[in-house]
Amino acid sequence: MTTRSTEPVRDSAPAARHRIHPAWWIAVAALLALFGAAGFRAAPGALMVPLHSEFGWSMSVISLAVSVNLILYGLVSPFAAALMDRFGLRRVVSIALLLVAIGAAGSVLMTASWQLLVFWGVLIGGGTGSMAMVLAATISQRWFIKKRGLVMGVLSAGQAAGQLMLLPPVAALAENVGWRQASLLIAAVALAVIPLAVWLLRDYPEDRGVLPYGADPASYVAPPRATGGAMQRAFAGLAFAVKHRSFWALAIAFAVCGATTNGLVGVHFIPSAHDHGMPQAVAASLLAVVGVFDIVGTIFSGWLTDRFDPRWLLAFYYVFRGVGLMALPWLLSDSVHVSMVIFIVVYGLDWVATVPPTAALCQMIFGDRGTIVFGWVFAAHQLGAAAAALGAGVIRDVFGEYTYAWWGGAALCIIAAATSMMVKPGKSRESRLALQPAA
Repeated sequence: MTTRSTEPVRDSAPAARHRIHPAWWIAVAALLALFGAAGFRAAPGALMVPLHSEFGWSMSVISLAVSVNLILYGLVSPFAAALMDRFGLRRVVSIALLLVAIGAAGSVLMTASWQLLVFWGVLIGGGTGSMAMVLAATISQRWFIKKRGLVMGVLSAGQAAGQLMLLPPVAALAENVGWRQASLLIAAVALAVIPLAVWLLRDYPEDRGVLPYGADPASYVAPPRATGGAMQRAFAGLAFAVKHRSFWALAIAFAVCGATTNGLVGVHFIPSAHDHGMPQAVAASLLAVVGVFDIVGTIFSGWLTDRFDPRWLLAFYYVFRGVGLMALPWLLSDSVHVSMVIFIVVYGLDWVATVPPTAALCQMIFGDRGTIVFGWVFAAHQLGAAAAALGAGVIRDVFGEYTYAWWGGAALCIIAAATSMMVKPGKSRESRLALQPAA
């Protein structure tokens, strides 16, 4: 049975002085772990055409494997948040990276489409889902009082940028050497990060003898630590959240976020560009540029989240994204031109800019349950991504092109913008202060 301390536990650890606060080293370790796991999150878009050419598998079959990956990537997240509370960050992150490496390396032995479901779907989906955004939310919540939004933005940007920036070498290897060599490269990257995660990651600031970054030593009270089963805590967080309309508003909007990033553009941009005569390596390079601007956009979004109402930020981001998707069918061609570059820059700035304000709203509304609730909201993100990945593959098989998929994504963005404004942060003093612009 889950039990919680009824009295707050004051931090008795000495406020040791460090030239660089240990919280920043923890953030660096989390960034490296997220980047290492990002490799195979990027791979499906670059490997769909080679797998189709070698095995004759349809885009629908390959998209189904990607959808399983995306679903597990999301559904594992709330349980991973509870497991991090129970067993610690280092164990969960190390096992997650090992699953990614096994899935990536094992995929080179595939001979049948069901094996694609096992390696791409189950192993890699479960491994990447055990870290994903809940790792970023856990680090920012436990280790930072100040700069929380900024840190969440940096970690989110690093994770998403890792997916996109690894695309060019993966696509180049797949096109010029072979998709198996590309898979082995991803496995090697995931394995290389494990020692760094074990060395640097720690669970709580008191483990390093410090207070969270930005905490006032005179008034800081360490939050109570939850105990009990991870499964029970995850489902208890969901049971608590579903009673709030704001949870459903956030979940629906974030599902659209997943559909229009990981599901549509992340998986189907390269095949769609290939349909228009653009080489795979060139299309992958464009997605890598998305990753570069994603870093700028998401870090800036984290900075804005510390200062402005997160709901208005979300509404703006979704409208901005919808306009880009509406125009995309007219921008694709066999070569790169100025209008395509503008789309890439705009979409990059908006790629995961939604994460810091969404995580902030979960924390404001649900308090110490915020990380687990965010895990469930992120599960909705991945369900949306999975539906879009499969749906776009079916649209391509039925109509011979992706146009209706892009326009459908644009319509969903308008719905997400309206839904974001339905969120009610609550009447607590903390919520009211969080919605006031910073001085």
